[in-house]
Amino acid sequence: MKLIERLGLAALHRFDPERAHGLSLKALGAGLVPLSGVPTSSRLACDLAGLALPNPVGLAAGFDKNAEVIGPLCRAGFGFVEVGAATPRPQPGNPQPRVFRLTQDRAVINRFGFNNQGAVAIAARLALHKRGTVPVGLNLGANKDSADRAADFADVLAVCGPFVDFATVNVSSPNTEKLRDLQGRAALTALLGGVMQTRDDLVRKIPIFLKIAPDLTSDELAEIAEVALAAGIAGIIATNTTLSRDGLQSPQRDQAGGLSGAPLFEKSTRVLAQLSRLTDGKLPLVGVGGISSADQAYAKIRAGASAVQLYSALVYQGLSLVSDIALGLDHLLARDGYSSLTQAVGTGRDAWL
Repeated sequence: MKLIERLGLAALHRFDPERAHGLSLKALGAGLVPLSGVPTSSRLACDLAGLALPNPVGLAAGFDKNAEVIGPLCRAGFGFVEVGAATPRPQPGNPQPRVFRLTQDRAVINRFGFNNQGAVAIAARLALHKRGTVPVGLNLGANKDSADRAADFADVLAVCGPFVDFATVNVSSPNTEKLRDLQGRAALTALLGGVMQTRDDLVRKIPIFLKIAPDLTSDELAEIAEVALAAGIAGIIATNTTLSRDGLQSPQRDQAGGLSGAPLFEKSTRVLAQLSRLTDGKLPLVGVGGISSADQAYAKIRAGASAVQLYSALVYQGLSLVSDIALGLDHLLARDGYSSLTQAVGTGRDAWL
């Protein structure tokens, strides 16, 4: 991390987390943040469900909820970028304060509740983005007061789908009451059926991913794997935030909401490895949860991920972390004799089972 970035992060951490996040978006949009460009190599370039990625390090949803800084993010080192979550209608989300830094644990707790400006406003910004070598996707959500939450996901896709390279069905946020109930077999089958029908009506049939929670039993994971394979989705993102608070030290540890960051790494990686075994290579997986180094990204890949995403680590280590991880991955792959990332996927899965 360069001195200017260290000073910038120190300044941001003087503000409450939500205010700091808003300032970071403004700085990115104004061109005040140095951007590294996108690292790539013959080892790092890979395919994710038909998406050509310059490198496998992606931005998880939640950082750019309203698609306000897509251009800068696509120059920040990421191999793919996911914005949102978007809901059909704008909604304010939960009351503030609703995000908390757990500095001692290198973690974050949030209970935002899908605050966003709505699908129409987000689609307008997505439409202005000129597609390049970095795929851009959208996280699909549901309105808190919706009479038919399952239909909301398809509705957002119908509005925004023409302007993105992939979309993610997010039924795993813990901050919208009963949303995670949609991960059950019957509800998820119906929901994905509606989303896939809407996807098939788009001019470009983009890949659809499913993002799941880390707090699932082995039986629940097996059900989700079966439903996902039957539905014809492109892949699974494992995982969202956790409700667990095991081992936390920070004063804010008992705040309600989803926990992300370093404490999630082992839990999410075990879920990833289980899914890898359950899907047996039939679906690409994206590993997310607690990644803050190239070694951890590599561990996710060896546990079964074809690509990874990160977010919370940026709060503590800044945007330069993205290129550091990508370049570090390239070195690790070369060290172990792999000529492509694909060769490493799943090679260390058994260690997590």
